[in-house]
Amino acid sequence: MRYRLTFVAGLALGYVLGTRAGRERYEQLKKSAQRIAQNPAVRNTAETAAQQGRVYAGKAFHTVSDKVGDRVPEAVAQRMRSLRHMNGTPEDDWGTSNT
Repeated sequence: MRYRLTFVAGLALGYVLGTRAGRERYEQLKKSAQRIAQNPAVRNTAETAAQQGRVYAGKAFHTVSDKVGDRVPEAVAQRMRSLRHMNGTPEDDWGTSNT
């Protein structure tokens, strides 16, 4: 699905940039894109996809940090702990929670 969307977006961009139809066609395409972007179904789907992406990124972050453990320099480990703390999960060391 991602590749299909990328392809369609590239195709539309190429058409807009390469067309000789002029400003009128450009404005028509722009208005259509805005109408699609304002559609509640499209907005809900985009928000759901963004939320799922954040969840999966968080899981991947914790999985990688648990597996990497103390193999990283202390400066990097300290930065990771500060990022975890900013995200609301303060941890004293890799994978051990203070709570």
